[in-house]
Amino acid sequence: MNTTVFGTRPGNPHLAAPPLLRGAPLADAGLVVYAVHGRGQGPGFMVDQYERVNLPGVAWVIPGADGDTWYPRAFMEPLEENQPHLDHALDTVRTHLADLARAGWAARDVVLFGFSQGACLLSEYLLRDQPSYAGAFLHTGGHLGPDAVPWPAGPGNALPGTEIVLLCAEEDEFVPLPRAERTAGALAALGARVEFTTYDDPLHHLNEDSIVRLRRMLRTRLLERVEIVDEAPAHPGAEA
Repeated sequence: MNTTVFGTRPGNPHLAAPPLLRGAPLADAGLVVYAVHGRGQGPGFMVDQYERVNLPGVAWVIPGADGDTWYPRAFMEPLEENQPHLDHALDTVRTHLADLARAGWAARDVVLFGFSQGACLLSEYLLRDQPSYAGAFLHTGGHLGPDAVPWPAGPGNALPGTEIVLLCAEEDEFVPLPRAERTAGALAALGARVEFTTYDDPLHHLNEDSIVRLRRMLRTRLLERVEIVDEAPAHPGAEA
């Protein structure tokens, strides 16, 4: 599939190669999923989730971290302990989403999806940049750093009405539930419509219920996209 829409950048090891593309071609898709894998998983993990979701009409953009890890230390360590890798990871997310925008993809047609370290990275990105995307599905993650910090709404930003689904096990070995809860609260304080779900499952994975929820979210966004296209006014001079 054509990846020329995505640039590479010297100095950022996560941008040494373009992301993987799966699903519908970008030129034909009705929705894009930007899917960020966890620590040690690599893009292949998100390819597996794409196959499990199995929803036609959706293009999946799957970035890969250098060495399959976005930042080296645990996500609740002091931020400086994960630099410069964290800045490189955030730059990767911003670069790929900007590439999609230049290719004609409006933010309202892009859903962010992250698992574990990927969910932590996207949580941090959402709180810092407060972009207006179609939604986010964050599974087993939370903002970075040892403590919560103020995330004031930026001018013209915040997350008004953005659907964000967060899921976390009640006892996960890597992501404490209170951190996921505080992340959900911080996103809600910025105006997001947050659905926070906990479950009793000791395994660090996406269970079948999670995949059903993700598929439902994407199908809803996809149907909304079809309705918007169908209801768009005809070009001047076009026949009714």
